Amino acid sequence: MFSAPGSSLTRWLSVSVRGLRGLSLFSSSESSSNWSKVVSDAEKIVGYPTSFMSLRCLLSDELSNVAMHVRKLVGTQHPLLNTARGFVYDSKNNLQMRGLIVLLLSKAAGPSHAASELLTKDMVSGIYPSQRNLAEITELIHTAFLVHRGIVNLKDWTVSDGPLKDMQFGNKMAVLSGDFLLANACTGLAELNDTKVVELISSAIADLVQGIYYENYYNVEDGLGDGTVLTPWEDQAFLSHGALLAKSCQAAMQLAKHDREAQRLAYLYGKHLSLGHKLNSDLQPFVKSRLGEVTSFSLSAAPVVFHRQIVGKEKWHQQLEEAKTLRNQLDYTKLLAAVKSEKGVSSAVDLCRYHSNRALEAIQAFPSSEARSALENIASAVNRF
Repeated sequence: MFSAPGSSLTRWLSVSVRGLRGLSLFSSSESSSNWSKVVSDAEKIVGYPTSFMSLRCLLSDELSNVAMHVRKLVGTQHPLLNTARGFVYDSKNNLQMRGLIVLLLSKAAGPSHAASELLTKDMVSGIYPSQRNLAEITELIHTAFLVHRGIVNLKDWTVSDGPLKDMQFGNKMAVLSGDFLLANACTGLAELNDTKVVELISSAIADLVQGIYYENYYNVEDGLGDGTVLTPWEDQAFLSHGALLAKSCQAAMQLAKHDREAQRLAYLYGKHLSLGHKLNSDLQPFVKSRLGEVTSFSLSAAPVVFHRQIVGKEKWHQQLEEAKTLRNQLDYTKLLAAVKSEKGVSSAVDLCRYHSNRALEAIQAFPSSEARSALENIASAVNRF
């Protein structure tokens, strides 16, 4: 999103992406209610409500210290505040989703024939302790990257964001607290004593870093041409949104000594569910907006990317110019209407349904159970708008 200094277009794009990274899944009340019920029912199956972070970590002196310092950011526009609020007020049940999926898959697969009898005795609610630890580690990693995403590009700083020194302080807190969570996750990962699991999750962390790099340094203004196609979008979305869950699902099967086929199917379920989840989130402003309603959305959202591909670079620039206001800001109502006028939205909807169906196919090989039914319900929920 960086281009030549002084480019007003790049400024708009940068602000839109920075302000919308935390867009929640299922913004409408009906879809949100349905999703919350699916998650609530699934949590009962795995034994207790899953958490986005371990209590040991939450109650530690180090994190208490971080929370005290974050209070200094109150009154500023630093995104770390919104991230912190999201952890406390997770009304849409999005934050704990990854850990919940890992636990449900673990329970659905059950013990393998290769597992020793002694190992099976340690199971609680059909889940090994190591698999519960893995779910916790997965959420810690996801949370760490959410915190790191709250780092502000100070080149785009304006007075309305808050004092510059406070924004700089917020960046330091985002780096240090994210690193702290990631360090705890890596420590827990090592304690699992499984080299293949360590390799899988380590590669997922590398994928996350690469995916965020693409998000931040992909030049939107120069990248609007025919080179933007569905496959690269899926590749980038998988790196930043799907790799962690897909590889954590595979790792859960490895911890229970399941064979390669079970690991492959678990990986596919996590991959397709994540991509469907991402597409549903990107689609919300386009499928739920009402006529005349001002709706903000990210210019890197799937419907917009597909729309740019359809109309071409020249027409897309023209539409951006037409949506420009007197204050050099984007009129999202006009831009939304332009995107909805072509097939970008329908392409994203079709792709969301495709990934939802592929996730459902992958889970069918597991034995019929409450856990499998919950996984099916979750995969179906990302296909509802």
